[in-house]
Amino acid sequence: MFEKLKSAKHFYIFCSLVTAVSLLTAGFVMANPPETVAVEQNQEGKDFIKWVDFNVCYTALSDCLKYDVGTYGTEKHTSWLDLLACLASKNGGTFSGYKSSDLKKITDELEKGTPLTDITGKLKAFPYYREAYEGVLGGFVGEFEIEKDDGNGGKVVERKYGLKAFSPIAKGYSYSDFDDFGSSRSYGFKRKHLGHDMMGSVGTPVIAVESGYVECVGWNQYGGWRIGIRSFDKKRYYYYAHLRKDHPYNDMYEGKIVTAGEVIGYLGMTGYSTKENVNNINTPHLHWGMQLIFDESQKDALAEIWIDIYAITKLLDQNKSAVYRPEGEKEFYRKYQMYEPNIEVFAD
Repeated sequence: MFEKLKSAKHFYIFCSLVTAVSLLTAGFVMANPPETVAVEQNQEGKDFIKWVDFNVCYTALSDCLKYDVGTYGTEKHTSWLDLLACLASKNGGTFSGYKSSDLKKITDELEKGTPLTDITGKLKAFPYYREAYEGVLGGFVGEFEIEKDDGNGGKVVERKYGLKAFSPIAKGYSYSDFDDFGSSRSYGFKRKHLGHDMMGSVGTPVIAVESGYVECVGWNQYGGWRIGIRSFDKKRYYYYAHLRKDHPYNDMYEGKIVTAGEVIGYLGMTGYSTKENVNNINTPHLHWGMQLIFDESQKDALAEIWIDIYAITKLLDQNKSAVYRPEGEKEFYRKYQMYEPNIEVFAD
């Protein structure tokens, strides 16, 4: 959307509108629980979520994922999305006081044979949180096939179930970060930081978090060289910015299909310039963000939904993609190919 703001006048109008909308939304939300304000209808009369405050902590993500994977293939298998939605419904969507014992109370009921519907049926906000968390995490866990070493210098394909989304930083490369979502930014106009920065070395391979298709690629004065990838279910838009000067990405073009774990670009410090291929960022880092899209009207609008992905970044650190660079070449590639047989590509 920022590409559309061409003048200082447009910046001023944009900032005024954002401030007004933010104040009105904040007051409205404080007076009403999220499930009563977060849904509206599109022009066809279909309900869709218009607001998500994602603050699930890392421990809750990790605990729920462990139970999901541990019960897979059994009668007690329960999706981590259901578990997270149960927890959110019980705690009003706030995870600051989460303890693993909170989840155990739910899983103990499931282990005793209590149907999940008996638990969720008593939780008024469950449908909202279940749909919201499906929007955030829907492509992260499932069945997939991935290569591994066979011990004899070759590779075999192993079928697995579990976390199939990857850290945006390749295996073997270090980074530092902190929860910077909402921090102030001033280039162009004063605004909030709607993503997550991972400080690292220039040239570090950047990885596709989830499979999808390239929706935009090229220069943006705010993000420098950047790539935008849309998940196949169209609910998540991943934004990777400040990529390396001169050689920012690896054969990217609009419409290209990418697979989770694939090398898509290289960490850099470009951006904050209307002129292309300029390093105006002081510290080399990857900015990556996640926008939620429950209706296409939200894609480029003042009411865009960007969420805090600090806890998600920490979770994804458990799953890093190994890369290599063939001798004599400048590009990096993933070492182990992955296949997702159950993916359905949604046509326009």
